[in-house]
Amino acid sequence: MQLNNLFKRSKPEETEAKAPVTEQPAAEATKTCPRCQAELTTSELDAQNYVCSCGYHFRISARKRLMELVDEGSFWELDRDMLGGNPIDFVNYEAKKEKLRASSGENEGVICGTASIGGQKCAIFVMEPYFMMGSMGCVVGEKVTRLFEYATHNELPVVGYTVSGGARMQEGILSLMQMAKTSGAVKMHSDAGLLYIVVLTDPTTGGVTASYAMEADIILSEPGALIGFAGPRVIEQTIRKKLP
Repeated sequence: MQLNNLFKRSKPEETEAKAPVTEQPAAEATKTCPRCQAELTTSELDAQNYVCSCGYHFRISARKRLMELVDEGSFWELDRDMLGGNPIDFVNYEAKKEKLRASSGENEGVICGTASIGGQKCAIFVMEPYFMMGSMGCVVGEKVTRLFEYATHNELPVVGYTVSGGARMQEGILSLMQMAKTSGAVKMHSDAGLLYIVVLTDPTTGGVTASYAMEADIILSEPGALIGFAGPRVIEQTIRKKLP
């Protein structure tokens, strides 16, 4: 589904069939923990849910997180085929997205759908760190908005996992507009008396922090996650000082 008209609102779509939450097995490799410098194999990381013995939380893909979280066979993906264009003709933007679709296996920076967790049905979104660091462009904003609208209509709680470098600069002001759109959908969900729980993962910054990441009834965070509006690099460039 091509997102041609950025302002056209329509009913959220369900995929024609259940989209299984599966992930291709990764080749055995070794990763170094940035905190304690321990060398961990892929199988060791998988057995430890990608948490080092020192407590450092490695980043994991959105689909793997879903696979570990929801009840088996319960996930039904919404708007899986939604694609965006290049609204401000940013140089090489389409080529970059195509490359990331191939490497991440995802069409965009967030996965949305319904599932059950411990037998409790909910709407759920998980942002993808390996697709432009989960940055929020028009498609990400639209998918999150439509998920909250779907949850409001069907009286479902929402569970969300954020990871984001903020608004996607390749889509200019249209990316920033997603902050207001998603916040409006969260407000309608809240006004309906429905629960919203969000888990912040590393990093959650920028326009996502300034909108739906900080609007939940319950806000949790992975230990050591970088949470803020501007990242350290941007702050240092602004104040011309090294941060502690």
